Amino acid sequence: MFVTISTTGTAGGPATDLGYLLHKHPDKAQAFSTSYGTAHVFYPEADAERCTAALLLEIDTVALVRRGKGRGGAPDAALAQYVNDRPYAASSLLAVALSSVFSSALRGVCTARPERAAAPLPLRVEVPALPARGGPDLVRRLFEPLGWTVTADPVPLDTAFPEWGDSRYVRLLLESDRLTLAEALRHLYVLLPVLDDAKHYWVAADEVDKLLRAGEGWLPEHPEQKLITSRYLARRWSLTRQAMERLELVRLAEADDSDVADIDNAVADETETEEKPTPLAVQRRDAIIEALRAAGAARVLDLGCGEGQLVQALLKDARFTEILGVDVSMRALTIAARRLKLDRMGERQAARVRLVQGSLAYTDNRLKGYDAAVLSEVIEHLDLPRLPALEYAVFGHARPRTVVVTTPNVEYNVRWEALPAGHVRHGDHRFEWTREEFRGWAEAVAERHGYEVAFAPVGPDDPEVGPPTQMATFTIRTEKEAKAA
Repeated sequence: MFVTISTTGTAGGPATDLGYLLHKHPDKAQAFSTSYGTAHVFYPEADAERCTAALLLEIDTVALVRRGKGRGGAPDAALAQYVNDRPYAASSLLAVALSSVFSSALRGVCTARPERAAAPLPLRVEVPALPARGGPDLVRRLFEPLGWTVTADPVPLDTAFPEWGDSRYVRLLLESDRLTLAEALRHLYVLLPVLDDAKHYWVAADEVDKLLRAGEGWLPEHPEQKLITSRYLARRWSLTRQAMERLELVRLAEADDSDVADIDNAVADETETEEKPTPLAVQRRDAIIEALRAAGAARVLDLGCGEGQLVQALLKDARFTEILGVDVSMRALTIAARRLKLDRMGERQAARVRLVQGSLAYTDNRLKGYDAAVLSEVIEHLDLPRLPALEYAVFGHARPRTVVVTTPNVEYNVRWEALPAGHVRHGDHRFEWTREEFRGWAEAVAERHGYEVAFAPVGPDDPEVGPPTQMATFTIRTEKEAKAA
């Protein structure tokens, strides 16, 4: 996907000042790693009269499937995860890349040219392929009130067959001489995913803050405020209501020429000190670490370690003297190494941790001899026919004293307000088990390989549907126990 931002020289300075404002030198082509691919920044033209900065985002479709928010459900969903418009059409992926690569420009920060950052520029923004659910008319309704002159040309489905009509994509051209570069970037950051009407990641409560920061100065008075808010927050009604209430406070404060805090004073200050609920991922890591401590484990395997969140948490506890993270994805291991700062880690700390590539479907002698192994949110990513191979590789071949397994409880899915009925939580989940199904599998594994197994909830234990995550802790039987059994 591709976007260009152009400006022309003025009496205030040459067009190449765009390089200072974006913090990217016009004479260099630069590449930036993102969670879903590589962002390239380069300048097709750069002189005193005219300067154009281009952002090209190369999408790693496999990484998008493995880490992204899947929709699931339809018979062709597995193919659609790989064959789609994400590498080519502007979307929330491009919006996130804009905010990451041009983060200082988005905030209006430029110590080299502060006066240029604060002043309107002659700007021209082009997006060759923009999904527009609502068509060119909606594109104009979103951008024109913000001071843009909008050209949104529909892209035909096939130029050879004009009778087929237009696709849902437009070629977008925005022009303005009334906006600062920061304002322009904030408009794009919010409105690109709004027009696509989809996001590639789970929309959590912090998205409200992101929306209000990027929408400062323009969203409270926008005529399409409700549509923008709802779509940006993936139609999560509770978040949309929260954002709309806060936007109304901003609007009232501006109309009254006062601070939001002066208006929003109906609630006592002490209530703001109430603790926010702990994210499920944190509760899961805490439950796993507590199970490992209870087992007296010192040498731990994190099987399917992903980006290293659990490894990072284990390193904070000195009782875990050796931690081996294993994942089939080299990209995930690279991100984990960056997260852990392995290249800057002290010698003593570095001696405690290793990251290696490996498949859990095959036996691996490197995994033998450890006190405990963790399979956190891993088994549901395997096709069911491959589970016996993982079972033997871990319980039959590696045989750690303790194995901790967590997996989603599908019965709890009805409690996720933004999850459509019948859909799994992640596009890469091959299955999600009920509590009875997980218990049946775990007890059979324990019986086959000489382990005892205990079960525990992770997260709020709903009296009707159980907890969001179910955890099984396997403990190997001693020889005496095995004979008694």
